[in-house]
Amino acid sequence: MQVGVGTAGRLVASAALGAMVLTGCSDTAAPDAEVSSTVSAGASRNAADADAAGAGRGGSIGTAGSACELPVAFDIAARWEAEAIDTAGAEAAVTGPEGDGSKGEDGGVDKELAAEIAASLLRQGPVVAVCEVDAKPAGHIGFLRVFTGEPGDEDARTVLEAFVTAEESDEVSIGEREYRTFRSGGLTGVEVSYLRTSEILEETKQQHALAVTTAEGPVVLHLGGLDDEEHKAMLPAFELAKRTLRTS
Repeated sequence: MQVGVGTAGRLVASAALGAMVLTGCSDTAAPDAEVSSTVSAGASRNAADADAAGAGRGGSIGTAGSACELPVAFDIAARWEAEAIDTAGAEAAVTGPEGDGSKGEDGGVDKELAAEIAASLLRQGPVVAVCEVDAKPAGHIGFLRVFTGEPGDEDARTVLEAFVTAEESDEVSIGEREYRTFRSGGLTGVEVSYLRTSEILEETKQQHALAVTTAEGPVVLHLGGLDDEEHKAMLPAFELAKRTLRTS
């Protein structure tokens, strides 16, 4: 079946939108499918440096009326800016001006399909991106992103493993995964540090993420970055979020 030019154009645009909305979410790492039993020396030093450096508080998000209303709340670093991810806008970008719930004259994508495409661009494993905290105003290149999912029986470790595994593909491999349990604000969660390698970009990057479960569903926080230097510089913001994490 032939796809109309307008439809194809909007599908390409939707892919571009996903890249813009989640720029840096696909950072990079060394091939290794097994979970390591100990933290690598480099990862340990980075975490220690980040914890020692600390991060100045710049407010909090998650509660009603904040930039991102979430099942949890946490403090963000000074000068970092939070913004809710516009899933409705993503859907509109896919449908285009004819996206009124029916096929356009050019074979345009209907509203239901557009919603599915938009969701797939924002989804990673069992969770969907709903908020991003931009480090650019603080002089760094990267984001702390928040993902949420539907309530279920899966624990935080299972959710986080699925989140990390969802990054793997023929072009992307994940290595040196190290999972640790943490407690904060009455919540018990799991965090992970890992390396992400992109064969296409020929680069490996450090990544950190954490997950907790709430009555409203799982929540995942992910920190990537332009490169390892930026990632290390932004780790204090990740640690601040983890230390101040609580139900909203």
